[in-house]
Amino acid sequence: MSENIDTDEPPPDDEDPSSEPPASGTEGSPQADVDSATESPTEGDEEVDELGSDVTLDDEEVIVADDEEDMLGGLDVETTEDIEVPDRLVDQVIGQDHARDIVKKAAKQRRHVMMIGSPGTGKSMLAKAMSQLLPREDLQDVLVYHNPDDGNEPKVRTVPAGKGEQIVDAHKEEARKRNQMRSFLMWIIIAVVIGYSLFLAGQVLLGILAAGVIYLAFRYGARGSDSMIPNLLINNAEKQTAPFEEATGAHAGALLGDVRHDPFQSGGMETPSHDRVEAGAIHKANKGVLFVDEINTLDIRSQQKLMTAIQEGEFSITGQSERSSGAMVQTEPVPTDFIMVAAGNLDAMENMHPALRDRIRGYGYEVYMDDTIDDEPEMRRKYARFVAQEVEKDGRLPHFTEEAVEEVILEARRRAGRKEHLTLKLRNLGGLVRVAGDIARAADKEYTEREDVLQAKERSRSIEQQLADNYIERRKDYELTVNEGDAVGRVNGLAVMGEDSGIVMPVMAEVAPSQGPGEVIATGKLQEIAQEAVQNVSAIIKKFSDEDISEKDIHIQFVQSYEGVEGDSASVTVATAVISALENIPVEQNLAMTGSLSVRGDVLPVGGVTHKIEAAAKTGLDKVIIPKANEQDVMIEDEYKDQIEIIPVSHLSEVLEVALAGEPEKDSLVDRLKSITGSALETKVGRGSPSPQ
Repeated sequence: MSENIDTDEPPPDDEDPSSEPPASGTEGSPQADVDSATESPTEGDEEVDELGSDVTLDDEEVIVADDEEDMLGGLDVETTEDIEVPDRLVDQVIGQDHARDIVKKAAKQRRHVMMIGSPGTGKSMLAKAMSQLLPREDLQDVLVYHNPDDGNEPKVRTVPAGKGEQIVDAHKEEARKRNQMRSFLMWIIIAVVIGYSLFLAGQVLLGILAAGVIYLAFRYGARGSDSMIPNLLINNAEKQTAPFEEATGAHAGALLGDVRHDPFQSGGMETPSHDRVEAGAIHKANKGVLFVDEINTLDIRSQQKLMTAIQEGEFSITGQSERSSGAMVQTEPVPTDFIMVAAGNLDAMENMHPALRDRIRGYGYEVYMDDTIDDEPEMRRKYARFVAQEVEKDGRLPHFTEEAVEEVILEARRRAGRKEHLTLKLRNLGGLVRVAGDIARAADKEYTEREDVLQAKERSRSIEQQLADNYIERRKDYELTVNEGDAVGRVNGLAVMGEDSGIVMPVMAEVAPSQGPGEVIATGKLQEIAQEAVQNVSAIIKKFSDEDISEKDIHIQFVQSYEGVEGDSASVTVATAVISALENIPVEQNLAMTGSLSVRGDVLPVGGVTHKIEAAAKTGLDKVIIPKANEQDVMIEDEYKDQIEIIPVSHLSEVLEVALAGEPEKDSLVDRLKSITGSALETKVGRGSPSPQ
């Protein structure tokens, strides 16, 4: 705050009865605060260093021999009731080691942080954890006083936390005493006037009128006395930790503060300006953490003003509506010395004000949140503790048995989409825990069992999964799904709806004489990447084909792709369908395939392979072709393992060898393709993370 706030004395009638000296405002630049924070380390540094500490085990609870293979990472517990849940939020954080280190440093040094990552990976939890790491002794109360010189410019004063209530109570007591004296004096004067009019002047009516005037005059004066009571804008007396304010999607008034409209603006009935001042999230977060998720959804003007509050460490409050009487009011600067934690998905950076992002980067850190983490015994123990934490937080769920926790961890593996990894999208996993607990509670069980988790997995399916199942059933009704025999130019492709729902999407190809230069025509609402993939496929076809396709049109149809095709994971499917149509060799219809394709014919990894395989199994197909590099990512449910054969491939020739029917024609075609692209076959596709197709 500016120095004039600290040196301006309240009006004589508004002397602080508690004899508290005015608290000094914030002097100097925000960097001075940072330096002072570094000189006085956060209380309990040793405890802070244990951020996200390991799950401690007694010797009796560890199965040392099976530690690596045990699903609970060595925990020997019957139910989650036996697992101790940490009290501090920072110790409940699972994974995100890099982000946790950044949070620890940012809390000590009072730096801003921007967290970017998928929803449900713990961004808000880390922000709350940061608020618990900040020292409470720095908290302040903020008072707003009436300004006798200009009522539209209320004065602001800061005092240590807890002193604000004392000052307001003292002012109220002083005002009460003054009002008592006024009332006593008023009734004495009224009695004298009425007595004089009755007994001496004999004018009863005149005496009553005079008494009424005196009463109104005293009451009007009392309102002026009440206006001297300060408005306790920020009260941190009861806070045990530094403030944590979430301003996600907040409108301007809620974020920046506001001044209420007053319909009675004159005549003694108006509310004093300082009493109508309302604090915003940036003021409530002073000495604490301001968390804004989906930062790009904030109005651009709000982002600009937020940037000013970060830079200056103070921000005046004024009415946000131009039509309100509050727009005429503007307080002295109110402290906004908070740590900014901005969060969002990858698209958040595109629409974020560049200057605001520059402020965060210049005075803090940027961190990307992990989606998965290595599947190690320590992490499995933490996931078991996570289940216990969710049960404790809810307060109404029965604890989970050992087998139920193991099933949750198996689901965490499956949702990771990568072998030897566990998902860090814990919000969705917590939803599974709550649904399973609700099922057990409805059955009046003492503990949540494995069967309840399995049932919860079925009930907690996403909308996309339910829609995918509905599509599959409808296609069966109308015979759109072909899972037997063979056909020329038709291939069962595989796609993913949303993030976790596989579906069979047939691709058909037809070759026709061209009326002009030959071209490749693809339909099905293809997006840019999918269109480029079709062009890559056409390059392969031109290279291996013996026929002159310059005088032919190749038509490719993605059947019933109402939502469009975004990625290139259908490249192998398109190539197989076109080659089948060109060579007039049928494709077996009891199989499906997925995979990206390079211009040299290499089959590249794709995403969602587990969900695609399960979709093929649900449709009644017998085989599925996947990229060799994705073999490590297959984690299908046990019920599908015996229903479908998984065939990993590295090159298009291997795909054709499996998919095409008719031995002589197929062998000739495959041999020709191998002879042309033999050098590509010698190069193996490297293992790696699946691309997000």
